[in-house]
Amino acid sequence: MGDFSSLGLSDWLINQCKQLGINKPTPVQENCMPPILEGRDCMGCAKTGSGKTAAFVLPVLQKLSEEPYGIFCLVLTPTRELAYQIAEQFRVLGKPLGLRDCIIVGGMDMVTQAMELSNQPHVVVATPGRLADHIRSSNTFSMSRIQFLILDEADRLLEQGCTDFTKDLEVILGILPAKRQTLLFSATLTDTLQELKSIAMNKPFFWESKSETRTVEELDQRYILTPETVKDAYLVHLIQKFTDEHDDWSIIIFTNTCKNCQVLTMMLREFNFPTISLHSMMKQKQRFANLAKFKASVYKILIATDVAARGLDIPTVQVVINQNTPGLPKIYIHRVGRTARAGRNGVSITLVTQYDIHLVHAIEEQTQTKLKEYPVQEKEVLKILTQVNVTRRECEIKLESTDFDEKKEINKRKQLILEGKDPELEAKRKAELEKIRNQKKKFKQRIQEDIERQKFGQKKKNFMKHQQMKKKKKAVQEKA
Repeated sequence: MGDFSSLGLSDWLINQCKQLGINKPTPVQENCMPPILEGRDCMGCAKTGSGKTAAFVLPVLQKLSEEPYGIFCLVLTPTRELAYQIAEQFRVLGKPLGLRDCIIVGGMDMVTQAMELSNQPHVVVATPGRLADHIRSSNTFSMSRIQFLILDEADRLLEQGCTDFTKDLEVILGILPAKRQTLLFSATLTDTLQELKSIAMNKPFFWESKSETRTVEELDQRYILTPETVKDAYLVHLIQKFTDEHDDWSIIIFTNTCKNCQVLTMMLREFNFPTISLHSMMKQKQRFANLAKFKASVYKILIATDVAARGLDIPTVQVVINQNTPGLPKIYIHRVGRTARAGRNGVSITLVTQYDIHLVHAIEEQTQTKLKEYPVQEKEVLKILTQVNVTRRECEIKLESTDFDEKKEINKRKQLILEGKDPELEAKRKAELEKIRNQKKKFKQRIQEDIERQKFGQKKKNFMKHQQMKKKKKAVQEKA
């Protein structure tokens, strides 16, 4: 591995890197930066925590220093937290340039954002939804001279599904110049990104980490097999163990829903653990405040939904606990990537129920790593089981009294209205889809029942035939 000067980076940028303690390029930086500096499009796929952000920030800053003007670079990313983190890296590394950046995400005042855009900052970091809203409602800024378009966590931005950015991306791409450099970075290579390799323009350069695993070697990956009803007791026991042995350790606990995130936070606080939460139901300012408190070690435990799974660089995290087994291997990869970053060691522990074993097999196949069992004294867990279950139920009752579910529905309706959709029509469409799913389910059940009946009938027929043969054999023996 060489140094930054051999990659063609300017002295002032090398000095900035040294000030941040970045002395040698990582593989993704070493391989992707030279083609970017040559003016080629680039697609980089490497493990989470491998320095992907700097791999595009540094070349962009070098090019900007040669010709500074207007909005030079647009970075699109799926989450607000990641947008702030990328902007911070631009700001720190680009300080000698007097870099002006602008963050365009939901949950902030649109008028203030519009004014910032009209001032032509050098770098705009945005989530697709909010930027598309500005393009639709305003003509006070221009992106016609942009030199760089960067898609960070590109797989999530480009894939269709629960967070479908397709329409917003169409609006954004419609105002960008055709002549530009497009850079895509992700920790997980998907079919969508594979398809882009064949259609990318501008002498595209593709680089993927050749390591067999999708997770770093410094990460100790473990699992605990537990019945669903005992899962929370194992969680409390683990946290107690880690806080007793290492009072300076920071822990992230991932769970699947906003409600569960809130309940677990309340429950752990009842056990006097310094706990804070991060989920999409929270207000924007609260989310950033909580994240800042966790980064500053004011709170040692962060309970989060997958909104915190991608890209967030919190160097001091020693442990990641998956309170639920992720349904997709790539979600697991992003979650556990919050620890063991930049060469440091870390531990991930996944709580696996009897219903999740097939999910663990899929994770092991994707990561090419065998998860090891984490040793736990079951007696110690059973001692606190009743207390944990009672505390959880009390927290659920408290949360229900705050109309949490009702607020969630209101927020969903607001989001649909902002997207130009009719909440009533969407509800009807959802009900129709559910009806079709139920019909398919019933049809499958009927087929299964028919198969079982046929099998039972055949078994009964075989049994009767066997009995008749036994009777005949007995009758023959008696005659003899």
